[in-house]
Amino acid sequence: MRLPSSVLVSVSLFTAETTAALYLSSTYRSAGDQIWQCFTLLFTLVPSVLVQLTLIFIHRDLSRDRPLVLLLHILQLGPIIRCLDAFCIYGSAGKVEEPYVTITRKKQIPRDGQTEEVEQEVGQAEGKLVTHRAAFARTSVIQAFLGSAPQLTLQLYICVLQKGVSIGRGTLMVISLLSIVYGALRCNILAIKIRYDDYEVSVRPLAYLCVFLWRGFEIATRVTVLVLFSSVLKVWVLPVVSVNFVLFFLRPWVLFWSSRSPFPENIEKTLTRVGTTIVLCMLTFLYAGINVFCWSAVQLRLDDPDLIDKGQAWRRVAVYYSLRFVENTGLTLMWYVHRTEFYQWVDAPVLEILLLLGYATAVFFMLLFYQFCHPCRQLFSSSPAQGFWECCGSLCVLRGTLPQPGSIMTKPPGKDNGDDPPCVTKGDIGQSLCGVV
Repeated sequence: MRLPSSVLVSVSLFTAETTAALYLSSTYRSAGDQIWQCFTLLFTLVPSVLVQLTLIFIHRDLSRDRPLVLLLHILQLGPIIRCLDAFCIYGSAGKVEEPYVTITRKKQIPRDGQTEEVEQEVGQAEGKLVTHRAAFARTSVIQAFLGSAPQLTLQLYICVLQKGVSIGRGTLMVISLLSIVYGALRCNILAIKIRYDDYEVSVRPLAYLCVFLWRGFEIATRVTVLVLFSSVLKVWVLPVVSVNFVLFFLRPWVLFWSSRSPFPENIEKTLTRVGTTIVLCMLTFLYAGINVFCWSAVQLRLDDPDLIDKGQAWRRVAVYYSLRFVENTGLTLMWYVHRTEFYQWVDAPVLEILLLLGYATAVFFMLLFYQFCHPCRQLFSSSPAQGFWECCGSLCVLRGTLPQPGSIMTKPPGKDNGDDPPCVTKGDIGQSLCGVV
């Protein structure tokens, strides 16, 4: 039985960020900055309430007689008591004989083309720890992108306006950035486990490091670009962010309506149709919030029983990062053109190049992860390099660089028509990013 370290990390980040935000809001109140105080508290309390509701929903506390636990959730202390419960379960495991166990079957990652199926006994204690880990993995994502991401953007914007970083604000910014990166990392791990639910997946430390660097560079550059743009074009920042958010929010619903699929009823048996609609709206709201700041490893598909699109394509990832790179470049150029004397202390061209290089570095670590560090890369039907070659082929078609009708295509010597390599279908490419959420 593994130590519930992920639960401890999630609760530590949640507690540290909440404490730092409350302290910083008190300093804003003392300085008379009521607007900054209100926004700081807003980006702290709203995600905290959502975290409490998520834990109650996953553990189904409303249908159980647990008034003390509900009271602690109302007091915003739910994550702490859940963490203590997880460690109590871990500490008492093995001291009492389990009345019954559950037999699970998992496939091992194939080696030398052979796949073995392994049976495991899962007791009640381990099953409860699995529930705790799953619950905190989801609350980490909520905390990261509905709380930490806007909080980091706000505090960095204040730093730019005031041309300085206080100790309290700097501490909150560092914790918020760590929380966002950790939430994005949990997205990737959830994606892998959902896509390869039949396999026993083990993520190595090098893979964690690679994802951490990928997400760190991606989120840091994205937040910096948004802050710089908003500092010179305050009127336009809301439309830019709103368009991003609305497009990603409506996309799953448009695909669902166009598929003419029945309304999903298998989310929770106790929920009515109205309750199911609210849950789906919150899910798409979170999905949109993630994609505003970084690539969400999970793609929603409301017409699927699991609500997740398990067949990801490299083309979709390439399109996202290409468009995001173009958008970041455009926003930094707008900042460069409209910057005022306020930015005389900044070497603008160097800063713009550093931001673009930072985003390119994030893409590099993403490719490194999928090419060499992905725990299930043996199951890929095509490598990431092949996927990007396919994307380049699509670009060649758009540019008209492929042979025109009537042109002669030559083949290497010794190759006849029966030796053509099989083309990579869309379904094959979809499995090359099978770990993406």
